[in-house]
Amino acid sequence: MNTLQMHYNNYLEFCQFQKRLDSKTLKAYRIDLTQFIQHISVNDISEVTPDILEKYIVTLHQQYKPKTVKRKIASLKAFFHYLEYKDLIERNPFNKIRVKFREPVILPKTIPLHTVEVFLATIYKQQKNAPTLYQRRNALRDAAVIEMLFATGMRISELCSLRLNDVNLYERTILIYGKGRKERIIQLGNNDVINILTQYRTAYDEQIRACGYFFVNQNGSSLSDQSIRRMINKYTSLAAIELHITPHMFRHTFATSLLEADVDIRYIQEMLGHSSINITEIYTHVAMSKQRDILTTKHPRKDFCI
Repeated sequence: MNTLQMHYNNYLEFCQFQKRLDSKTLKAYRIDLTQFIQHISVNDISEVTPDILEKYIVTLHQQYKPKTVKRKIASLKAFFHYLEYKDLIERNPFNKIRVKFREPVILPKTIPLHTVEVFLATIYKQQKNAPTLYQRRNALRDAAVIEMLFATGMRISELCSLRLNDVNLYERTILIYGKGRKERIIQLGNNDVINILTQYRTAYDEQIRACGYFFVNQNGSSLSDQSIRRMINKYTSLAAIELHITPHMFRHTFATSLLEADVDIRYIQEMLGHSSINITEIYTHVAMSKQRDILTTKHPRKDFCI
């Protein structure tokens, strides 16, 4: 029976066990494809026509922002590409559709460097002055987490999934598994970062070995992204920082700071684990302070004697 539901189930298994997609991507595919199947009124995969897809895309535009629509269409395209690849459909209905819409450019939000400094200083002050060992250990772990985020520009999901053997403090390297399980290695260049990570690694040795993950809580479980978000909110409040700071903003700040320091954008692309330079180029719009410095000090108008 050539039903949509059957192919949907098979496709998700294919994505999980053969393509080895991460859990967040699988969740997005599951949500997007379930929504599509529930919306259309056909059961047989061969009955899905370009007209049905076009009407569904119109519905998506009426309900969601362009970025979300783009993701949902990408999920559908990947599904129908799989069906075509497996010879489960004679013609891919997406081949008859030209999907084009303007997606607004949303510039990454960064943290001013003096704010990062204040934020880190607050954590180290908490570690130094904490009245109990439990609180000192928490602050030590928190400092290690933030230093790692800012030193490497890694995603919060990548940080939470770091295993014990992925972090080599002797060689100063971090092995990161990014989107699509793509590997990249980041060097740690700052001695203070190495020092705090070494202190953390020593203090939490028992929990890390038992759990297998590098970042753990005091109960010995792997650290969750929600725990890190709560921790960031805590220190933002303690430091009286009015800016709402998210884990991903450390990644944006990492990239923008390097760009402003004249680091080649292709090196930044590699460090961030971007598959395309087009994704990294968004940071060229953010580096305004560097642009201002260049135009103030380099533009020939400054030498005019008028």
